[in-house]
Amino acid sequence: MPVAEDVGRIASAAAAFADSGEELAGVLVAETLGRRVYLCAFESTDGRAWLALGAAADPVTDGRLVREAASLAALCEVAEESAGGGQLPELLARLAELRETDNPEGIEEAEAAALSLAETLQPEPRVASGAYLDALGSAARRLEQALGESGASPFAAAMQGAVGAVEGLAADVESNYKMALE
Repeated sequence: MPVAEDVGRIASAAAAFADSGEELAGVLVAETLGRRVYLCAFESTDGRAWLALGAAADPVTDGRLVREAASLAALCEVAEESAGGGQLPELLARLAELRETDNPEGIEEAEAAALSLAETLQPEPRVASGAYLDALGSAARRLEQALGESGASPFAAAMQGAVGAVEGLAADVESNYKMALE
C-alpha cells in the first residue's frame, strides 16, 4: 500500500482517539526497532497531544518505541531541511547557471551530486527510517565534497546542532501522550 494511503487509513483510525475539542493535526511515519509507527498529533485550544499507532492501528504503549519513533521522525525532518544547505532548488539553479556562464572544472560532478540528493529526498508523506537518514547523509556529503568542502561536514554539524530540538520533540511526545507509557 502506498504511504499516502496508509497514512489516510491511520488518520481515519486515529480520529477515534480524539478527545472533545481535539483535531488530528498530522501523522508522522517512522520505522524503528523493527516496527512501523504512526505518530499522531492532536491539537486543541489546550495544546498538543500525541498518540502512536502501530500498523494495525492499535495504540502503542512501549515508551522506548514511541521515543525512538519521535526522535527518528525529527532527525529525518532536520536532515531534509539541512541537505544541500536547506536550499537545494536554488543550489541546482545556481549550478546550472555557473555551468552555462563559467563552466568551471567539476561543475558536472557538483550538478550530479545535487541531483542525486534531490532524488534521495522523499515526498511527504514519507517513512522516517535509519536507512533514509543514512541515504540523506551520504548524498549530502557527496554534494559537499563535490562543492569543495573537504573539512567538517556542514550537514553533520546541522544534525549535531539539532540534538536539543530532537530531544525536545521526544520529551513533548512523552509528556503529552494520551496513554500511559510502559
